[in-house]
Amino acid sequence: MTKAELIAGMAKQTGLTKADAERALNAFLDLGKTAIKREGRLPLAGFGTFVVVDRKARTGRNPQTGAPIQIRASKVVRFRPGKELKESL
Repeated sequence: MTKAELIAGMAKQTGLTKADAERALNAFLDLGKTAIKREGRLPLAGFGTFVVVDRKARTGRNPQTGAPIQIRASKVVRFRPGKELKESL
């Protein structure tokens, strides 16, 4: 699903215009980013939780030459599905 498809679906289900649905989605995304940065997680009841985890430094390979390269440690966002989402699948 693309962002445009999500906006169209939100507009259809809520009766909002596509412009209003886009503003609502963008506001949610901005608030979500802020919460993840500040708290390290974003729980959404009935759906799941986005959490920040540390990825350790590791050795990888350059796909063109096969030479080993060092990949730096980084922070990534992972998603843990909630019980209701798991059961719906």
